Amino acid sequence: MSISPKIAVGTSRRSALFNAVAIAAGGVAAAGSSSTQAQPASTPRSGGALRGDMIAMKDGAQIYFKEWGTGADTVVFSHGWPLNSDAWEDQMMFLASSGLRCIAHDRRGHGRSSQPWDGNNMDTYADDLAAVVNTLNVKSAMFVGHSTGGGEVARYIGRHGQSRVSKAVLVGSVTPLMLKTPTNPEGAPISVFDGIRKGVQADLAQFFKDLTTPFFGFNRSGVKDSQGLRDTFWMQGMMTGLRGAYECIKQFSETDFTQDLKKMTVPTLIVHGDDDQIVPINASAIAASKILKNGRLEIYKGAPHAIPQMNKDRLNADLLAFFRQA
Repeated sequence: MSISPKIAVGTSRRSALFNAVAIAAGGVAAAGSSSTQAQPASTPRSGGALRGDMIAMKDGAQIYFKEWGTGADTVVFSHGWPLNSDAWEDQMMFLASSGLRCIAHDRRGHGRSSQPWDGNNMDTYADDLAAVVNTLNVKSAMFVGHSTGGGEVARYIGRHGQSRVSKAVLVGSVTPLMLKTPTNPEGAPISVFDGIRKGVQADLAQFFKDLTTPFFGFNRSGVKDSQGLRDTFWMQGMMTGLRGAYECIKQFSETDFTQDLKKMTVPTLIVHGDDDQIVPINASAIAASKILKNGRLEIYKGAPHAIPQMNKDRLNADLLAFFRQA
């Protein structure tokens, strides 16, 4: 399989993770900022097949990445379902302008990355992330994950350790477990996620349009609606392949990250909105804060799931402050 330095935007779909979890329950999905052409890697690094802005995985899948900023200190971002790395542009622009090197990738099946039939599972997502950071020679970086991306960061640490991780940030994360079980009564019943699967298969385009309302909290009093944010979310969602979008639902809803969280000993900031309609705070952030050995919970009062867009100024400042914190 040849490695193309560029893949046309708009040919797949995927990325916000817990967005889908709550649409069936009146929830929302992870949105992104405007899609812009990513900069190619400044210099080729050792550790993997690298050309332009694509990295080849062992199974032949190609993972797209963008790298902004030239600082020695690095921040690595993992996006939510059904979005892509463009969802982090507000944070990358701010942090790169503050002297940091920022890296984000499109999860397989999402955005400009390959849409393989196989490998759409959390372990492979984590392994793909490992291949990206190894190839780009990332060292002592702060890993930031939103929604499904928070689970991806936790699973990466669980499978690959913390040798390249200095700190972690979980934003609206699906950790530790979204599904309701006898030991996780705060979770959502399987019928919610079955409803998401049904909606995705019945009319993917309309499903993503409807999901923008709870995702951004536009159904709340006093929240200014934005057709631009809705369109951007829909555009990113429609770049996700149907197979990848469908398979990822099981990953963000049924994956238990408890053991991964227990392995996280680096300073970890948990950021969550108390009005998150996609990933309700009690089953996620509150529960995760009780598992992490070195975690700190920051609750954004009244904030929706789409914190990277709707609360971007506060999140940007908190990320920079946390990164600089000794």
